[in-house]
Amino acid sequence: MQTKYTLLLAEAKHLIAGEASITEKLQAICDLLANKVTYYDWVGFYFSDSEERLLHLGPYTGEATDHTVIPFGKGICGQVAVSNQTFLVDDVTAQDNYIACSMTVKSEIVVPLFVDGQNIGQNIGQIDIDSHTLNAFTQEDQLFLEALNEALASLYV
Repeated sequence: MQTKYTLLLAEAKHLIAGEASITEKLQAICDLLANKVTYYDWVGFYFSDSEERLLHLGPYTGEATDHTVIPFGKGICGQVAVSNQTFLVDDVTAQDNYIACSMTVKSEIVVPLFVDGQNIGQNIGQIDIDSHTLNAFTQEDQLFLEALNEALASLYV
């Protein structure tokens, strides 16, 4: 039996293979995830400017954010830009280096996006997902999002 993530990944891959622009595809992915996973309350992409050591907000779904530019190392997203590792936060209030986007955010997961696939090549950005639920994200979410980012890497080859 297929899990919801297997079906969701197939749907996302269909969007990736479509004729839309990269920006339109990324927006469609954000919308898809926010609509299909009830605890994905904010879904967005940040892209790296490695020379300036900054992340710039790309397409997203959810409440508007003031965090359109994030320095490497600052907050969860900035830490992922430096570590190149997925960061899953069960309770954002327990993180010293957390940038509060909204008082309603309780947990977050950030997964790096590599040009040449999972954990190789250049980290060009990340998918960032916030939840209004404590302990929202599981290993299954992480594996799904890492597989999604591997599929998205094909857009940048």
